[in-house]
Amino acid sequence: MKKVLAAIVAGALLGAAAASLGKLPPAPPKSDVEKQAEADKAAATKAKEAADLAKAQDRAVANYKKNHAAMGKK
Repeated sequence: MKKVLAAIVAGALLGAAAASLGKLPPAPPKSDVEKQAEADKAAATKAKEAADLAKAQDRAVANYKKNHAAMGKK
């Protein structure tokens, strides 16, 4: 049992050492078109999130006003 455990630990250590020595090549630089596409996508996402937030706030205000009026408060 001890030999099996020792073999597993040794294999894990060798695997970790091999992984730390092997490095991936650097990613190729992005072109201006790719950078612009990412910026456009980020801007569209930000605009959509802002619109969703505004809709949620409007629903919350409408719900508050409806329930507040139902309780007879101004």
